[in-house]
Amino acid sequence: AGFTAQVIILNHPGQISAGYAPVLDCHTAHITCKFAELKEKIDRRSGKKLEDGPKFLKSGDAAIVDMVPGKPMCVESFSDYPPLGCFAVRDMRQMVAVGVIKAVDKKAAGAGKVTKSAQKAQKAK
Repeated sequence: AGFTAQVIILNHPGQISAGYAPVLDCHTAHITCKFAELKEKIDRRSGKKLEDGPKFLKSGDAAIVDMVPGKPMCVESFSDYPPLGCFAVRDMRQMVAVGVIKAVDKKAAGAGKVTKSAQKAQKAK
């Protein structure tokens, strides 16, 4: 489970590549998320694709990125639910990037631990 986001790098001294794992601030959550895959680099203003599968990102770049949270995290796509759809990326005690969530790859409904109260609710139906 993870999500696809459009990220704009504001100020990062080096280069960001796949595997980078900063702290994501989304709504009230502060959770480490890994940049699993850099899908495409896009133009900040128009949103047009500039290159497929870039090796790295630097300050001023915008990109579509697949992200995987380190712990379970509650997010939604920005179009469905704006407060849970935008986030800030922090590293080295400063803001590195901002982004909006385009799509969420949700966990399968039956995959988690089922509590007794949830089982009772299912039987009641």
